[in-house]
Parts: sequence; C-alpha cells; structure tokens
Amino acid sequence: MPNWFKKQMTKAFLSKDLYQIKVLNQCWFFYRDKNSY
Repeated sequence: MPNWFKKQMTKAFLSKDLYQIKVLNQCWFFYRDKNSY
C-alpha cells in the first residue's frame, strides 16, 4: 500500500469521514486490480 494512501486513510478514519473512506476504498481496489496483472 503506497504511503500517500495510508496517510489519506488515516486522515479519513480520524475525522470519521465515511464518504472519503468509501472513495478511498474504491480507489484502492481499482488501483490494486490494475496493478495485479
């Protein structure tokens, strides 16, 4: 997991920003799938 992503996730969880967490999760799955080939 990239560093910038971890920072974003931590920030989102600390501020309990559910929308941000959902968006980041989708970005992460997309990113992971794209880079797993």
